[in-house]
Amino acid sequence: MKKNIALIAHDNLKARMVDWAKAHKSILQNHTLFATGTTGSRIETEVGLPLTRFKSGPLGGDQQIGAGIAEGRIDMVIFFWDPLEPHSHDVDVKALLRIAAVYNIPMACNLSTADILIKHF
Repeated sequence: MKKNIALIAHDNLKARMVDWAKAHKSILQNHTLFATGTTGSRIETEVGLPLTRFKSGPLGGDQQIGAGIAEGRIDMVIFFWDPLEPHSHDVDVKALLRIAAVYNIPMACNLSTADILIKHF
């Protein structure tokens, strides 16, 4: 069944997200993809997967994905989040994590969990 999957990665994890998307391209191409700004641009360019791009995270992209969850338009989130780095939009990140939990949306915040989710969702 086709799902709506959001892809997000903090700056120092964008390369890891691109590598992950390449490794799972055969699965991802069967779903509708959404992503925040630069992450989406890199996935489109480097992986060749079509997607809908939202604004960059600090400019509201995390909130746009949160709204998609609340409106029933996002089924799963892969978010390579770096909890050890300070982020200017940390409150938005926490709000996104919270809204995913409230709406019971599967969310992977690291590579290991992303691998499990994409294979079993």
